[in-house]
Amino acid sequence: MANDIWSVADLLRGDYKRHEYGQVILPFTLMRRLDAVMEPTRAAVRARNAKLDSQNIQNKQRPLQVAAKLLFYNTSEQNFDTIAADPTGVAKNLRDYINGFSPNVREILARFELDNQVTRLATAKILYQVVGRFAGMRNLDKLTNHDMGYVYEHLIRKFAEDSNETAGEHFTPREVIKLMVNLVIAPDVDTVAGEGQVINILDPACGTGGMLTAAEDHIKSINPGAEVYLFGQEVNGEAWATCQADMLMRGQPGHIEYGNSFSADGYGDRKFDYMISNPPFGVEWKKVKEFIEDEAELGHAGRFGPGLPRINDGSFLFLLNMLDKMEPVEGKGARLAIVFNGSPLFTGAAESGESRIRQWILENDLLEGIVALPDQIFYNTGISTYFWVLSNRKAEQLRDRVVLLDARDQWQKMRKSFGDKRKEINDSQIAHITKLYVNAVAVAADAEHSDHGKVKIFGTREFGYHRITVDRPLKLRFEITEDTLDLLDNAKGLARWGGREALVEALRDSLGSQWWTKKEAADALHASVAAAGAPWPNRAALLKAFWGAISVSDPGGEVQKDNDGNVLPDPDLRDYENIPLDEDIDAYFAREVTSHVPDAWIDYSKTKVGYEIPFTRHFYTYAPPRPLAEIDAELRELEAQIQKLLGEVTG
Repeated sequence: MANDIWSVADLLRGDYKRHEYGQVILPFTLMRRLDAVMEPTRAAVRARNAKLDSQNIQNKQRPLQVAAKLLFYNTSEQNFDTIAADPTGVAKNLRDYINGFSPNVREILARFELDNQVTRLATAKILYQVVGRFAGMRNLDKLTNHDMGYVYEHLIRKFAEDSNETAGEHFTPREVIKLMVNLVIAPDVDTVAGEGQVINILDPACGTGGMLTAAEDHIKSINPGAEVYLFGQEVNGEAWATCQADMLMRGQPGHIEYGNSFSADGYGDRKFDYMISNPPFGVEWKKVKEFIEDEAELGHAGRFGPGLPRINDGSFLFLLNMLDKMEPVEGKGARLAIVFNGSPLFTGAAESGESRIRQWILENDLLEGIVALPDQIFYNTGISTYFWVLSNRKAEQLRDRVVLLDARDQWQKMRKSFGDKRKEINDSQIAHITKLYVNAVAVAADAEHSDHGKVKIFGTREFGYHRITVDRPLKLRFEITEDTLDLLDNAKGLARWGGREALVEALRDSLGSQWWTKKEAADALHASVAAAGAPWPNRAALLKAFWGAISVSDPGGEVQKDNDGNVLPDPDLRDYENIPLDEDIDAYFAREVTSHVPDAWIDYSKTKVGYEIPFTRHFYTYAPPRPLAEIDAELRELEAQIQKLLGEVTG
């Protein structure tokens, strides 16, 4: 079906550029789908509308929805068949049909700027052919909403490829959604299965809505009687329109907000039971920088109190927005899952925005687990990705603890690749990962378990560290060489001093001289300069530039001190150490540093606290290199093969 719809592009070629095809195909697909779904009740809606008009009733929306047996309707006398049957009036009839839709559908179609496309198609004299092609498409009403979601996803992926957009900004592979929903819901299965369940779900970057509908389907499979309300927000107009249309056709209670979740939060102080999201990776937030920084000034009264990430990666902003909307633990509490690349695990040094966010999440015991996924499972990227699962009502056995689950080997090769997607996670693997996650504590404790090495449990403080600054003494010798004279001649600190040239000339008599203490150098050089009648650099800034030019770092040199007798550190020898948060800093320093470098010391004024989650380090397994004899034998075999081939070529 998606390929049939895509064939309309043949009509657009020449009048539209490839990246513009979606501006026509998506809204026409949507209209044709609605047209097919409305067909059984079309006559009833028209009759009901005529009767309401005869009674001069203005508020007709609810009666017409009842007549249509849908949340939308169309009162026009036109449909795709009648529009396609009149070549001369196609533009007029199509506009009449569009205007006949209920307000909720007209709002959706407005996001596609459809009227402009009708004008453009008519001007290019291809509107009739386009309408005719869509009118000829049958069985659109017979597709389930789930299958229609696949059609939309296929089309959007095609448009994204042609416009160099990121397909992952629009939708997520269905098996990834299913696993994500499983991990969020699995610990709550007994609760979800209970009577009278009313569940609210939010996706603040919902794209075409695939995650939301999959979450509802999963909950309904556990408890068909549960009332599920879906809420979302999407900044891309076409993706929002597609999602909103899907919700209408499902008769889905809830709401999909249009706009930027950062600068135009559609849900304010509203709280939710479950949240899921796959925000675009590495999204820049420069456009909303002022708004976000203003809200961050509010501290924890706003969404961004824990900190702000770097400007070129807003991943953590999506998470902070979701955490702000968790149902309080005093009520039902909340659980959420979000898809990240590897960056949020470790990017950002101690006390950077990212580190502060990780620190706040871990210190408040909100992070329940992280699951590493196989690479090449997304359409738009082959990089490694991770589920972060968070909750403000963690199970007692996971209090102040975090699950790390390595599921990178849980995949099967696809028969046909789609973009960068070459792997998929099948149903049995989804069930296996879910079971491992739910039973993580037991698996991690059982050394005999077959997946023991895939699951690790850490205390929240184990991800914290003190970053200490390690300094060593500045040791210098002093010399006059052609190089040091050249440095003096070009020193910025001496550039505006009138005595520089005379000073350099006066020092030429000392070429080849070398001193091991600053006092010896000062006495000798001062005498040479005075003998030549040249000025001596007597201001602090001039002296700094002078000594900087003629000094050379040397392990055997004199230890330099400031005016108060404090040893000066050598910036070139400065190093940093990350010490586990609960380890004694001085004991670590004595064991790991001063035992090797006795003259080193810690600059305590620069000690910082940081948090990172080095996932791959915890699951690293050393693989020894092959023996040299084996490599040698292979090289000799290859050389023999090459010689044989060369012999065949040269005869």
